[in-house]
Amino acid sequence: MTRPRVLIVGDLVDDISVRVLDDVTEASDTNAEIRLRPGGSAGNVAAWLGRLGIDAVFCGRVGADAVERHTRALVDHGVRPYLAGDPDRTTATIVLQLDREGERTMFVDRGANSGLVIGDVPEEAWEDVTWLHLTGYTFFDPSTRPVAAELVAEARRRDARVSVDPSSIAFLRAAGAEEFLGWIDGADVIFPNFDEARALVGATGPHVDLDLLAERFAHVVVTLGPMGSAYLSGAGPSGIRTQVTAPRVDVVDTTGAGDAFAAGFLARWIDGATPEEALDGGRAAAETCVAHLGARPVVRV
Repeated sequence: MTRPRVLIVGDLVDDISVRVLDDVTEASDTNAEIRLRPGGSAGNVAAWLGRLGIDAVFCGRVGADAVERHTRALVDHGVRPYLAGDPDRTTATIVLQLDREGERTMFVDRGANSGLVIGDVPEEAWEDVTWLHLTGYTFFDPSTRPVAAELVAEARRRDARVSVDPSSIAFLRAAGAEEFLGWIDGADVIFPNFDEARALVGATGPHVDLDLLAERFAHVVVTLGPMGSAYLSGAGPSGIRTQVTAPRVDVVDTTGAGDAFAAGFLARWIDGATPEEALDGGRAAAETCVAHLGARPVVRV
């Protein structure tokens, strides 16, 4: 039986995580654990999909000197990568400052990701693809937004399904909910977290009417932090509503948890699982992700 093939296009990043080990000493030295790891929301989704047995194809752009390194990092997870080396831009970098609960504050330099062009997704990358996954970063960046739009249009021409993860509440607020909803109109599945869902429906109080998203998209999957995750399809009394509890593990690092969840959900969803089974798949992947440092699965040698 042929495995479903998913094309993921978007960000690749060098994640520099900084976990402070002592009280911070202003204007002097503080002991910390600092690590460089491959990351990027789209790259993370691809890595988790590959580790979960999905035939994953990834297209993206890095600095010319990092093509081999990032190719190897994706291949290690079973992903087939097509990486363009940018001769002028450096590989994107994110500095992640981790607190004692594993939550992170991120400082972002998009680097080569901003140079993504439609030619970075060759014809052979589309071969037998049944699903396209994009993250919000490609839509938020004005230089790559036309690429995202063309990718969605090409997926439609090929009768492939499309999923989008908004990915960043800060960039979503800056762009505006209606603008973003217009950019991703027609997506089959969206993966907002709770804060992103609030922004997308214009909630200003404690009540968040997720039906507004279910009216617009065929399948809505919302991660709810400590409340777990929810699936919605169709608005009103006839709609489907399913929820599962949150992962119950000691959290080491939340980096990539949403990416792992999206991959875990998709890995089961595109294989014909029920909404609850797909949510369980997302929870299991996120649970594995937050239990170790880094946004991708642990490479076993």
